[in-house]
Amino acid sequence: MDYTIKQVAEMSGVSSRTLRFYHEEKLLEPREMNQSGYRIYGEEELERLQQILLYKELGLKLTAIKQILDNPDFDFEQALKTHKIALEAKRASLDQMIRTVEKTLVTYQGGEKMSGEDKFMGFKKEKIAKNEQIYGTEIREKYGDETIDLANQKLMNLTIEENQELEETQKQLFDQLAIALKRNVVEEALQLLIFELHRKWLQFYWPKYEAQAHFGLAQMYLIDERFTNYYDKQVGDGATRILCQSIQKFTQKKNNTQV
Repeated sequence: MDYTIKQVAEMSGVSSRTLRFYHEEKLLEPREMNQSGYRIYGEEELERLQQILLYKELGLKLTAIKQILDNPDFDFEQALKTHKIALEAKRASLDQMIRTVEKTLVTYQGGEKMSGEDKFMGFKKEKIAKNEQIYGTEIREKYGDETIDLANQKLMNLTIEENQELEETQKQLFDQLAIALKRNVVEEALQLLIFELHRKWLQFYWPKYEAQAHFGLAQMYLIDERFTNYYDKQVGDGATRILCQSIQKFTQKKNNTQV
């Protein structure tokens, strides 16, 4: 069935102006332009638009979405499964946050007091849901559903003390990256410290540490602007580059020595 740009806009809630922008950016091109110069879309284009909107909902930028959808190995069915996992995680997180608020209200109204674990359970689930929403597609494709599910479960099982140690480790990592940014040359000792802090931080999440996987993660940091923006925003422009150089240098050493 054929659809005009107006019909697609009405069905999808995406403005005609936005659809024309997607065309200009080659993100969503119409199947054809008719003799009158109108854009005509078919079922395949509507399917692609659905994917665009789903990825936007997960927080991806248009450039990243285009790279994913233009990949010849793109699997539509697997993408839908991944979207479903991320949305279910988000729903579970919201449900947990609601329960946390309800328990807090009961406490303030003179009812049973909440344990320390109960107070922070909702926030841990919210953190997992946010990570799934922003990075879920890529990390599940790279490491597999089982690995990511185990990592999420490990985070959920962290005690209050372990969670505090996690936050402190991240703070130390940012502090050392800030020191490295101020120097023209980053000494090997400082690179090693940055690597060790990042490895320690990862081990709060990963069920099992592997140097090769750590090396691959650093490559993802450099390729994906969301990771680059995260570290550069937290510390300063160039922080991600220093972090990745440190990771790649010492993971390669570990692989070479089979540690």
